[in-house]
Amino acid sequence: MAIDNNILFDGKPVFYRKEGSGQPVVLIHGFSEDGTVWENQVEYLKSKFQLIIPDLPGSGQSPMNGADWSMEYFAECIRSILDKENITKTSMIGHSMGGYITLAFAEQYPDRLHSFGLFHSTAFADSEEKKTARRRGIEFIQQNGAAKFLEQSIPNLFSEITKKRQPELVQKILARYTNFVGQSLVNYYQAMMVRPDRTQVLKNFSGPVLFIMGKHDTAVPYEQGMQQSYMPGLSYIHTLEHSGHMGMWEEPELSNVFLEEFLMHGQFV
Repeated sequence: MAIDNNILFDGKPVFYRKEGSGQPVVLIHGFSEDGTVWENQVEYLKSKFQLIIPDLPGSGQSPMNGADWSMEYFAECIRSILDKENITKTSMIGHSMGGYITLAFAEQYPDRLHSFGLFHSTAFADSEEKKTARRRGIEFIQQNGAAKFLEQSIPNLFSEITKKRQPELVQKILARYTNFVGQSLVNYYQAMMVRPDRTQVLKNFSGPVLFIMGKHDTAVPYEQGMQQSYMPGLSYIHTLEHSGHMGMWEEPELSNVFLEEFLMHGQFV
């Protein structure tokens, strides 16, 4: 049974859902998403784990607040949820920006993690090229609004294979996430642009680290994913051959198997 809950963080509610029972696992969504991005994984994993699925401030059912957003700030938000739930140690999986937050959490609270995973994400800081692209995105949002921006950007997150075989999937995601407040997206972009390189976190973490990469990912290129995947002492490395940046939707069954295998092992290492 799903349990909806909130914490008060900087004077505003932060929504999160609890599903299932067993060892706790936090699933952190990415930019221009909310916790529902994990729905295929929740159905599969909830019989084996207790899943904590937040909507980050400014996403889904969590309103924007007036705070200065950063990956460290969101990591503190996740810590507050864990504290409320009396969870001292967990596994954590982050998609895209959620991976940046997971890394910030692992840097600050390594002793509170059994294991963590980067799902289409990277420990490298933004390149100058990436920062320029984000600045262009900010300008576009400010001039044209969030919905127009997402109509252009969301299809690019899927591989050409997915767009050809499952056009209805792209439309489903578009319909779900084009109601964002523009300022939320701008603030997320600004927070991502200033985040530091966290490859040292990968090298220093004592537990297992999962990497799920899309062969056709243009947001986190496959070569970059492979480059970082050899940094931890213990890595689980998986490639989704037909996916872009949205493997949890593009290849859900395979994604679920990779996650389950990792999370089962990660508890006992």
